[in-house]
Amino acid sequence: MSPFIHEDFLLQSEPARKLYHDYASSLPIVDYHNHLAPDEIHQDKRFRNLTEIWLRGDHYKWRAMRTAGVDEHYITGEASSDLEKFLAWAKTVPQTLKNPLYHWTHLELKRYFDIDLPLNEQTAGEIWEQTEALLQKSAFSTRSLLKKMNVHVVCTTDDAVDTLEHHKAYAAESEGEFVMYPTFRPDKAMKVEEPESFRQYIKKLEEVSGIQIDHYTSFLEALRRRHDYFDSLGCRASDHGIEEPFAEEYQESELNRIFGSVMSGSRLSEDDIRKFKSALMHEFALMDHEKGWAFQMHIGAMRNNNTRAYQQVGPDSGFDSIGDSQIAKPLALFLDRLEVNRQLPKTVIYNLNPSDNATLATMIGNFMGDGIPGKIQHGPAWWFHDQKEGMEDHLQTLANMSLLSRFVGMVTDSRSILSLPRHEYYRRVLCNMLGNDIEQGIIPSDYDMIGQLLEQICYRNALEYFSYVDYPGQQK
Repeated sequence: MSPFIHEDFLLQSEPARKLYHDYASSLPIVDYHNHLAPDEIHQDKRFRNLTEIWLRGDHYKWRAMRTAGVDEHYITGEASSDLEKFLAWAKTVPQTLKNPLYHWTHLELKRYFDIDLPLNEQTAGEIWEQTEALLQKSAFSTRSLLKKMNVHVVCTTDDAVDTLEHHKAYAAESEGEFVMYPTFRPDKAMKVEEPESFRQYIKKLEEVSGIQIDHYTSFLEALRRRHDYFDSLGCRASDHGIEEPFAEEYQESELNRIFGSVMSGSRLSEDDIRKFKSALMHEFALMDHEKGWAFQMHIGAMRNNNTRAYQQVGPDSGFDSIGDSQIAKPLALFLDRLEVNRQLPKTVIYNLNPSDNATLATMIGNFMGDGIPGKIQHGPAWWFHDQKEGMEDHLQTLANMSLLSRFVGMVTDSRSILSLPRHEYYRRVLCNMLGNDIEQGIIPSDYDMIGQLLEQICYRNALEYFSYVDYPGQQK
């Protein structure tokens, strides 16, 4: 049997194969949004086995295992060994056929470990032993694996109160390697619907900002100081995970009242919660505009739907789904409120619901300008949308209604250091789409022109958009 992952994987035509192998495959990676652990990158962590590097924290795999009937004991529970958990995953893998996990699993085994075997119950032992031996080698440390994937820029996602100590330490000692930047993610500063957690967060914010927070104005000042601190360490973007856009009308006096209420232990009305979130989102966008950052919004996730599971295993554990909120009108109001005063920052809008693709692809065109190519971006296919058909749908809609040539490309959005081949997967999908168009006469067979477009989408647009100018190997 020939290997499943071969050099022409997903490439269905000769033009597609030429585009990928001659133009896209060797381009460096700019992973401008992920959830990798900065300490593991700074400390160049080595992992003991596949369970530790591949299964821990991966709610995509956990969700599939639950669906396959695997007991939670072997997923997030206290199974007696890492091997038991890996065997439970290996038994699940054949059942993921037609799910992107099947592709990702075998692509990652091939790219990192040069393993062509299909992962299943019969091959699990051999794959476990082979990878366990390889992971002990220096070539399989965290930094080595990132360099193996030709990463030039990696941007972690960091809470506003994080010390960023590992970013500082890495920057001081990593000459000639890829660069690592933080991303400002202040979601917990908006969670006034959880008063007790919010008050605990305020204490942390006071400690790291050095500002006594006793009203909304000082709260905002503390966040701005943290924003300044992130900027001093090379941060070029903020990120905000919201179920829907917030664009309510509010008065500053209301914000002080709302802040005082939540700090005194009161639960807020839905109207007050929405006003507070609307005000903060606007302020974060103003901060980003002032510094020339990009403002990222991840819209549409309904999180922690299963109360019993949330209480048992916590957030980000595979119990989230696509939401169906109306986003067009509030999003337009949010963007316009900034644009009317010429304070709209570069903005990347990710939608989780694929039915919103056309809405966003047309919305971004309303607010382009200021001489910034692709100033407002329809962010890449994300989470449940992050698979072959989802990418194709996103790319085709963007091409039809905006300019595909100005798109800033793919991200991993992952907690796993083994997830970087998702960039390869995306590039193969993109090349296949363009190659099939060439074969059908839909676009010209001008390989130099299309090759330049691929370089822009897969690499250079992101560098320029986020102002990543000090990456290793930069051409002066």
